[in-house]
Amino acid sequence: MNEKKRIILIGNPNVGKSTIFNYITGLKQHTGNWTGKTVSSAKGYFTYKNEDYEIVDIPGTYSLNSQSKDEEFAIDYICFQDSDLIVVVCDATSLERNLLLVLQLMELRQNILLCVNLLDEAKKKNININLKELEKILNIPIVATNGIKGEGIQELLENIKVYTSKKQTLKSKSKIFKYEETIEKALNIIEKSLYNINRKIFKYTIN
Repeated sequence: MNEKKRIILIGNPNVGKSTIFNYITGLKQHTGNWTGKTVSSAKGYFTYKNEDYEIVDIPGTYSLNSQSKDEEFAIDYICFQDSDLIVVVCDATSLERNLLLVLQLMELRQNILLCVNLLDEAKKKNININLKELEKILNIPIVATNGIKGEGIQELLENIKVYTSKKQTLKSKSKIFKYEETIEKALNIIEKSLYNINRKIFKYTIN
């Protein structure tokens, strides 16, 4: 039996993340509490082209700066749980706001795939998104979906298979961000300080 590959679904609240999760998993899902927390997540299973997957739908969060128990849960899961692929679901009608989380995750993880949901709703509001151009800018794969109608789900599954296979890696698609010189200098100072603190803690622990 093949080892299940783990997929994490993350996104802002109310972007259609759970709808996509339900469409993919059908009835093969259950909810459970994170150890030591009352916040629950949904876990499901599916098979695609002879590959077995576990997919985890974690609570919605606007950023990696926790403000609530749900957001704290989501951040903990991303930081401390291994995954073969992180699928970030965004709402096409408010993509600019959603991209904050995407950019934060790109600095933290390399295995990111962006799922832009509800494009039909965006078109109704005269919002046109050039996904090919966005893909070039972010340098990560992007899939358009409509979770309610099931549109784009097949393409999403195909991308999940491709980017969780040993033949294809997303590491080359990770993006290193460069900020203004003053910010970069400040970050370097903080980085060195944290490094020195960690060295002292480590030394103390060993002794």
